[in-house]
Amino acid sequence: MKLFKILTISQLLLGTLAFGQQIDFEADKKEIESKVQKIQVLNFGTFHMGETSDENKTEFDENDKKNQKAVHKIAEMLAKFKPTVILVETRPENDEKLQSLYKQYVKNPDMKFKNPNEVELLAYELGRLSGTKRIYGIDHKMSYNYKIGAEINNEIDKEMLYKYYQNPIPYHTSIKVDRDNLSLLNQLKLSNHDLYLDFLITVNADMLTHAGTKNGFEGADEAAKYYQRNLRMYSNLNRIKLTKEDRVFILMGASHTAFFRDFMSRSPKYKMVNTFEYLK
Repeated sequence: MKLFKILTISQLLLGTLAFGQQIDFEADKKEIESKVQKIQVLNFGTFHMGETSDENKTEFDENDKKNQKAVHKIAEMLAKFKPTVILVETRPENDEKLQSLYKQYVKNPDMKFKNPNEVELLAYELGRLSGTKRIYGIDHKMSYNYKIGAEINNEIDKEMLYKYYQNPIPYHTSIKVDRDNLSLLNQLKLSNHDLYLDFLITVNADMLTHAGTKNGFEGADEAAKYYQRNLRMYSNLNRIKLTKEDRVFILMGASHTAFFRDFMSRSPKYKMVNTFEYLK
């Protein structure tokens, strides 16, 4: 019955278009937004500030006092969002430890961490400044082989794959910058720009569809694993009990931010705020 209703609505829409009647999609969007109160989300991407198993790493001394002050300045900017809930890239099974350390930090912001990462440096400070009570992990670990194209007899599009990975800059001019000479603020602005987020999805997943044996889909299957990991992380977000009054700050490595941006852009539940409104 539900499927029948969906098909009927689709047929009516197509029929309307076929007879030349105009649909004002912008007006439709505004009408929906006026009737449906969505949960506000600040979806924020970063590089990993501490130890990471990621292949590509950003040079950053997490124990340097100057760097820590710079991160806290970013936290001060983002705190203007006033999140009621913070979500980070750690696994849900670590929530008890995550929350315990966060409570300790709120009571003692001079608390020392042996090897702090973006959670301790940015999320904890942001939460303290905002008075946020709840913090959870939404990560889900899954491995995938992004080097598959070099390990098989690629008969799909070997030339394009090689050319792209040798130098992706001509295809993504937004990444033609020396990140090491950017200020922390500008590095994070870059990490959250739509063009850079598009690049991260392309380089981490979509380009693998150019790799495969004659009758195989080895590259596409590996790319699907990365999509699957991000979908499972998004599913973990949906396990968090939220109300329409909640304001959610999500802190993750930027490739995950890119996928979440796409998922939430179509969501009937969440509405992303403009990240750059808080990076001034």
